[in-house]
Amino acid sequence: MAMHVELVSPERILYSGDAEMVVCRTIEGGEIAFLAGHAPFLGALGDGLVRIKTSSGEEVAAVHGGFVEVRDNRVIVLSDVAELAGQVDVERARRAKEAAERRESGMDDAEAEAALRRANTRLAAAERGSR
Repeated sequence: MAMHVELVSPERILYSGDAEMVVCRTIEGGEIAFLAGHAPFLGALGDGLVRIKTSSGEEVAAVHGGFVEVRDNRVIVLSDVAELAGQVDVERARRAKEAAERRESGMDDAEAEAALRRANTRLAAAERGSR
């Protein structure tokens, strides 16, 4: 049994369609998977991957903040910033990771840690999406 899934950022709808399962990481409780018929749920998202498993494969997205809502056999992921694995600029993400590791550009520790989390999430999405 499928459920309808939408992955939306302020710029665009990244994914809209049916899926068998959605997996994401909430800031409150870690990774959670949603199947058809899941109980209503609302959770906040940090930096992490959203995996949308369909009958024909898997869509992977890097998500940086937002919310996930599940109800009535629908999963809606509203993200502050998100990109599908195939859209990640891997070289740019690697450069951002290196800069954050060196704490360049006058970043304080919190900024560098956030930049490093974002870069690692983008690289993980690109790697997982290329499988």
